[in-house]
Amino acid sequence: MAIQVQSDIRSAILFATAFHHNRHHHHSHRPSMSCSLIFRRLSLPCRSLFSVKVRSFSALTEKSSSTTDADEKKLPTKPSICTADELHYVTAKNSKWRLALWRYIPPPQAPKRNHPLLLLSGVGTNAIGYDLAPGSSFARYMCAQGFDTWILEVRGAGLSTEEMDSKDIEKSAHAISDKMEEAAENATDGLCSVHEQSTDGQKSLVESGAAMANEDSMGLATAWDESKLVEKLTDTFMSLSERLSGFLNERQSSIMSAKLFDQLSKLFEDSFLFERFNEVKGKLLSLLETRQNSSVALQIRELSQKLVNIVEEGQRSVSPQLYDMQERLAATVEDFQKQLELIIKYDWDFDHYLEEDVPAAMEYIRSQCGPADGKLLATGHSMGGILLYAMLSRCGAEGRESPFAAIVTLASSLDYTSSNSTLKLLLPLADPAQVLNVPVVPLGALLSAAYPLSSSPPYVLSWLVDHISAQDMMHPELLKKLVLNNFCTIPAKLLLQLTTAFREGGLRDRSGTFLYKDHIHKSNVPVLALAGDRDLICPPEAVYETVKLLPEALVTYKVLGKDEGPHYAHYDLVGGRLAVEEVYPCIVEFFSRHDQV
Repeated sequence: MAIQVQSDIRSAILFATAFHHNRHHHHSHRPSMSCSLIFRRLSLPCRSLFSVKVRSFSALTEKSSSTTDADEKKLPTKPSICTADELHYVTAKNSKWRLALWRYIPPPQAPKRNHPLLLLSGVGTNAIGYDLAPGSSFARYMCAQGFDTWILEVRGAGLSTEEMDSKDIEKSAHAISDKMEEAAENATDGLCSVHEQSTDGQKSLVESGAAMANEDSMGLATAWDESKLVEKLTDTFMSLSERLSGFLNERQSSIMSAKLFDQLSKLFEDSFLFERFNEVKGKLLSLLETRQNSSVALQIRELSQKLVNIVEEGQRSVSPQLYDMQERLAATVEDFQKQLELIIKYDWDFDHYLEEDVPAAMEYIRSQCGPADGKLLATGHSMGGILLYAMLSRCGAEGRESPFAAIVTLASSLDYTSSNSTLKLLLPLADPAQVLNVPVVPLGALLSAAYPLSSSPPYVLSWLVDHISAQDMMHPELLKKLVLNNFCTIPAKLLLQLTTAFREGGLRDRSGTFLYKDHIHKSNVPVLALAGDRDLICPPEAVYETVKLLPEALVTYKVLGKDEGPHYAHYDLVGGRLAVEEVYPCIVEFFSRHDQV
C-alpha cells in the first residue's frame, strides 16, 4: 500500500500542476453550487424506477466448457458500495483479473426487451457514475424501462480484483468497498492529518539521520546491513535487464537505467569518490545492455558489492556530506524498486480493455441473458464510448459481424485533434521517459484531495469542477459522491495510448499501425452520439470528428445544452439533474427502435 501512496502523491502534484497551468482555457470559476436543486422524476411507477431488489444466490446458466465457477461467479452477498441487484465476476482473457459486473434486473411490469444492455465507463472510473442515487441513476432508469442492464468495471477499476479463489474474491470485494467508503468519509478532513503526519515523519527522519551521523563521527559502528544493500542493488539491476523485459522496450529500459544512475550520481557529487563511482557505473550500464545469463548476473552482483564498498568508504570519511550516504543509497534504490513494481503492477493499456476485458464481459452477459441473435445494446461514456467505436472499427476492418444491435456514445471520440480538449494536458505522457517517471496517475486520490479546495472557500480549485459538471447541473451531494467514489488510479501506459487520439489520424492501437477511425465507416451498427455543449474534456467538435465518418443513415448526433442554459459538461450527460428528462428518454427511444431481432 505504501508503494502506491508514495508514487500517487508525486503524480498527483504533477497532474494538479498541469491542470493549474491550463486555467486560462476554462470558463470562469464559480462559487459552490446551489443546494436548493430539485430532483425531477418521470411519471413512472415508483416501484419500477426506484425499488432495490437483493436476490439470493442462484445457479448460473450453462457455461462453455472452457469456464469454471472460479472464472464466472455471482456473489451471494454484495458489498455495501454496490447498489446493483446482483454483483457478478468474470475472468478477463489472458489475465488473472476478475472483472466486476453490476447487474440491474428489470421488474416484472417493465416492457420486454430483446437485448441486454452493457454500460462502459470512462477512463479511471467505476460503476458508481452510472448509479449515483435512485433519482439520478442511468442504470436504474434503463432497468425500469425493461433493459437487463450490466455495468462493467474493467481491470483496476472499482470492485475488480486479481484474487483467484471464490471466497477471496468476495472478501476482496467487501474490503475494497470498505476502503472506498472510508476514503470518502475521511476526504474532507484528510489533508490536515496527512500534512501533520508528513511533517512529523520528516522531522523524525531528520532527527534520526542527525543522530546516526553523530554516532559515525564518533567512530561508533554503523547500524546498516551491507549484505542486504548488495542484494537490493543486485535485484534492482537484474530487474532492469531481465524482469522488466516483458514490460519495457529497449529504449525504455535504457531510460530507466539512466534515471537510476542519475539519482545515484547525485549522492557522490563533489566528493572524492565520484570518479570511482563513474567507473562502476560504466561497467554496469554495459552489462545491462547484455542478454541476461548467469555470468552477467554474477558480474552485476560483484559490481553491486563494489558500489557498496565505495559507499562504505565514504561513510568512514570525515566529509560531512557522506555521513548518511548508505541510508540515502538504500532509500534511492528502494524508491526506484517501488517505481519498477508500479510499472509491472499497472501494466495494461486501451487494447487490453478492447481485446480482453470487454469481450469477456460480453460473452458472460450473453450466457446469462441468451439474446436470440447473440447481440447486445451498449452505452459508453467517454473512454467507454471510445471502446465501442474501436470495436466497430475492428469488426469493419476484419469483415466480422458486429456483436452490437445498436450503441450510444456519450462524450466520446476517436480523434481530438480539431478540438481544444483539456485532455491535451496528457500529451507530455506521450514521451516514454515521462511515462516511466510517472507510472500511474492517481486520479481518485488527486480529486479526493482537491475536492475540499474546489467546493469550499476560497474555492482555489473551483475551476476543476467545470470539467465534471456545469453550473447548477448536479446536486452538491451527488457531485461529492461522484468525486470521492467514482475515480481510480490510471496506468500511464493507458494514457500513453490514449494520447494518440491527439495526433493526425486519431487513436491508434498499441503498435501504432492501426488507426481506428480509418475503418469506422465500414460499420453497419446504428449509433446515437451525444455531446455536451460545455464539455471541456470532449467538446462537441471532437464528438463530431468521429460522427462524420459513420454512415449517415445510421448515425444520430445531438448536442445537449442551450445558449441561454442550462449547459452540459462531461458528466452531466450521465448524472446531471436534467439527464433524467432530456438524456435518458432520448436513449430509450433510440434503443427501442433498434431492439428488434
